Amino acid sequence: MTLNIETPALLFSATSLILLAYTNRFLTIAQIVRGLKKTYDEKENKSILLEIHNLNLRLTLIRYMQLFGVLCLFLSVFAMLVLFLELQIVGIYIFGASLLCLLISLGISFWEISISVNALRVHLSDLLDNEKPKD
Repeated sequence: MTLNIETPALLFSATSLILLAYTNRFLTIAQIVRGLKKTYDEKENKSILLEIHNLNLRLTLIRYMQLFGVLCLFLSVFAMLVLFLELQIVGIYIFGASLLCLLISLGISFWEISISVNALRVHLSDLLDNEKPKD
């Protein structure tokens, strides 16, 4: 089995876009946490505290998503270097590790999105519970 030096380079654009999306999610959640903390300091509402804990978990997951995404990119570049040095077998294994890191990053991303969707469903159920039937 052979691997061309161009193959690991294919991950650059995809990984860069994924990392940008992860960063945007991180910044959005960080902004929400700051706002909720300010509200909590004023009102000390338990539901706000639960939301902050939920968002803290999501921030942790995003950090790991970013970590594995950057590791994917790093290993892709390293695989290209090893392939340039004509170490085919080592390059294949390093590129395989890069793909594994990408899969882990995407899996964690799915987990984080699931948490987000469940939190939104809780908010929607609160709205639906408070909705009064119209006569």
